Amino acid sequence: MKKENVYNFYLNLQSKNPNPKGELHYVNNYTLLIAVVLSAQSTDIGVNKATRPLFKKIQTPKRMIAFGETRLRDAIKTIGLFNGKAKNIIALSNILINDFNGAIPQDRKNLEKLPGVGRKTANVVLNIAFGHPTIAVDTHLFRLGNRTGIAKGKTPLEVEKKLERVTPHEFARHAHTWLILLGRYVCKARKPECYKCVVVDQCGFKFKAQLVPPKLR
Repeated sequence: MKKENVYNFYLNLQSKNPNPKGELHYVNNYTLLIAVVLSAQSTDIGVNKATRPLFKKIQTPKRMIAFGETRLRDAIKTIGLFNGKAKNIIALSNILINDFNGAIPQDRKNLEKLPGVGRKTANVVLNIAFGHPTIAVDTHLFRLGNRTGIAKGKTPLEVEKKLERVTPHEFARHAHTWLILLGRYVCKARKPECYKCVVVDQCGFKFKAQLVPPKLR
């Protein structure tokens, strides 16, 4: 994608949604971290159903430890891989208390030391909690980067690095959220809805002209 198209790509996303918000429910940085850990291989909707009641009671690592792994497993049993996730959450809560005085690290290196926290999770937390211009590449962003041509790559890390390189500084803060929402609701895997996409003019998807609104098919 040409540099001027990249700029207009983000400008259109900004015009449509100036202050984008992620869809995971959380009440502070700790609960954000827990929500993102729980969202691995799960939907935000499914995670939110479990965490809304949980976060009314548990908002700190200390309270999570007191809550215990058994009760936590029961609270998140509707979420995929809940046994392993419960174990990781208790373990990372202990590390936060012992090594970081209960606070969430503000750098990727220390975040990735926490059980259940990989690069993608760390990037989400750094972006949403601390305003870092990180971009977490999930399946939606990997597809979108390659389909639109804004950042083609064979691996999520390659797409991430290219997105960070081509994204203009003024759009970097919200780029992650704009792209997630675009990939989730418009640039869908099987049936991208190009007819309602705000970046259709910049997109390099060669089949976009064939995708018309359902009523016109």
